Amino acid sequence: MAVPARYLTEDVAVAPQLGPEAMAEAATAGFRSVVNNRPDFEGGPAQPTSASVEAAARAAGLEYVWLPVAPAFQTPEEIARCAELLQTLPRPILFFCRSGARSGKLFQAASAR
Repeated sequence: MAVPARYLTEDVAVAPQLGPEAMAEAATAGFRSVVNNRPDFEGGPAQPTSASVEAAARAAGLEYVWLPVAPAFQTPEEIARCAELLQTLPRPILFFCRSGARSGKLFQAASAR
């Protein structure tokens, strides 16, 4: 199964919820960094935790950052942090949330800074 990534730029993509099992696939697909924008347990107890995704990401050789943001609103601080990550993380970068939409909005806001 391929990582369901939608590219926003040549080296930044978004995806819906990813679990630990997808991290090796993300590395194989060429991603070097993963940013999780989903708060833990937002989708209930079956949602993978950030810690479990982080462990798998690091085992696959990926940089990993947890930047949880609300679906409807991102604070100026969250947008600034995303802009910083876009400048510092190794690319290509894969952002994910529940559907990919929130990550896309966050990327757009950070890119507009």
